[in-house]
Amino acid sequence: MASSSSSAEVDPRVALQAAEWLVRLQTEGHNATHQAELMRWRASDPRHEMAWQRAERVLGKLSASRAGADINADNRLGALSAAALRESSRTQRRMATRLLAAAIVAGPVGYASWRLAPWNEWSADMRTATGERRETTLADGSKIQLDTGSAVDLAFSSSERRLILSSGAVWIQTATDHAQRPFLVQTSEGTARALGTRYTVRMEPRSKGAAPSSLIAVQQGAVELIPANSGMAVRLDAGSQTRMTAEHIDLPEPASLAADGWAYGVLYAEKTPLSVFAAELSRYRPGMVRCDPAVAALPVSGAFQLRNTDEALMALAASLPVRILQRTRYWVTIAPR
Repeated sequence: MASSSSSAEVDPRVALQAAEWLVRLQTEGHNATHQAELMRWRASDPRHEMAWQRAERVLGKLSASRAGADINADNRLGALSAAALRESSRTQRRMATRLLAAAIVAGPVGYASWRLAPWNEWSADMRTATGERRETTLADGSKIQLDTGSAVDLAFSSSERRLILSSGAVWIQTATDHAQRPFLVQTSEGTARALGTRYTVRMEPRSKGAAPSSLIAVQQGAVELIPANSGMAVRLDAGSQTRMTAEHIDLPEPASLAADGWAYGVLYAEKTPLSVFAAELSRYRPGMVRCDPAVAALPVSGAFQLRNTDEALMALAASLPVRILQRTRYWVTIAPR
């Protein structure tokens, strides 16, 4: 029975219920009423029992994690101790529940990579679909805009204003906070703390053999960067950008127009290999944009409007020795002319 439940898939909705039960027992205690209700829930559906067994094994894996409010690449689930949950805010408990549910879906072996699961993006406080960009004014007056295919959770408390970016990119313009709470954007690679700022944070696409990284570009003010697994803190000033992994921060370089161009509806390219440009353009339209290897290295330069990606494809055909082959709108190939 244990082996089957450890390998079988768990429905994310059932996993969320199991996580809610665990958090409830951690915060309210194991009284007889709760235990009876839990037993009824487990017995009502085999999927419930399977999710609960998985939840207990995941919690066992987390028992050695250090408790704390910070959620980073190594200890993001360490805050699931009873003491930490009892002292946390409702928002923090909700976040812990979602994190635990994602770990249940991933299983006790794969919980460390929970952020790659589509469930996490599906359950985020704010998310955008392919080709969608969304701007929002937060409760403190700060403005954020999500790029295509992005997901973010909001964790505002009496001591801080935190965004947790789990996919895609976010543009931020911070507002003055009378309570002087720091404004933080967190990815699995680390944290970017605003210092009176307008900036962007993007989770870079994963490439084989390379460490996961976040790209941070500052348009106004400055940002303090703190990698998840390092005690260093690096200041990044306006007009600069850099990449941050969980262990390291690259040397700053001049910020490119592409870093925040998407926030204004423009995809900028400057001698960008066609294969790289095609992959980026593909993020803003449903389906796939494939680049033939014969033309993959052709350099692309220009400004392309994201509101109409078909026009961007036609512009490529007009300026490069390529042709656009479309089986359907959802299957596009850039081929030699």
